[in-house]
Amino acid sequence: MTVPLHPFATLPAGWRTRFAPAPTGHLHLGHAVNAVYVWGLARAFGGQVLLRMEDHDRTRSRPEYERGILDDLDWLGLVPDIGDTASFRVGSHPQRQSDNAARYEAALEQLDHAGLVYACDCSRRDIAQEVPDVFGEEMRYTGRCRERGVDRSAARARRVVMSPGAEQFDDLRLGPQAQEPEDQCGDLLVRDRLGQWTYQFAVVVDDMEQGVDVVIRGEDLLKSSGRQIRLGRLLGRGRPPLFLHHPLLIKPDGSKLSKSAGDTGIRELRAGGATAASVLGQAAALAELVEPGRALPADALASLFVET
Repeated sequence: MTVPLHPFATLPAGWRTRFAPAPTGHLHLGHAVNAVYVWGLARAFGGQVLLRMEDHDRTRSRPEYERGILDDLDWLGLVPDIGDTASFRVGSHPQRQSDNAARYEAALEQLDHAGLVYACDCSRRDIAQEVPDVFGEEMRYTGRCRERGVDRSAARARRVVMSPGAEQFDDLRLGPQAQEPEDQCGDLLVRDRLGQWTYQFAVVVDDMEQGVDVVIRGEDLLKSSGRQIRLGRLLGRGRPPLFLHHPLLIKPDGSKLSKSAGDTGIRELRAGGATAASVLGQAAALAELVEPGRALPADALASLFVET
């Protein structure tokens, strides 16, 4: 067992986490691994699971992908405590990001009133020309537009100032962490050139508004934690959520599973005759939580995280 259990055992009853897929493709085994952790830990230690559709990217999100995600969750037997799949199918939903523009506008206005927001007209090419070409490193924004006084009526993108300073937190699996958002990413893009809300901004606002206490996600998002903690504090969140970053499923070439790359999906496994329990068991085995070949129904996920 690689997950430290004691921090979860000390959480107050009714703590809340979330399963938050982006409807830009169908679910694959990487999502199933995340679901094993999310539902397993919540069921083992008295937590609630909130279902959220993170469709902030309106250029790639599709209704048919959302429907497919809901169908796969129903088939797997993964029932959220907040945001049941049936309610997503009948129209506007408070846990669908595209239905909550007013919430994001209000949060941006709050930061703007504090003098932390400025317009930005930089393209990715502009930014790339100002930063070293370091393989595998994040592209850092240098603050090019902070003092330029870009006309707000001519540029839809907005950035929030990230002042120097470290954010420290304890990851429930990886231990103590220290990150400096200003050094990592620079001033944070919260609305892009198309007027779309960014992932970093939307999830912080959502987690605050929806009472998410524990964020359980893959290690690829570990670097986002410090900036999200900082942004939450700027928006008035006194106590940040706890974080657990679990291992990613890696393909033989070293890349992670991806919807866009057409990796083995839940729908393909279903069509091939797999059972829901065999898919969840396969996901748990790939996460090295059980031995390969074990079937694992959804109501048994808690057993993965309970010491016997």
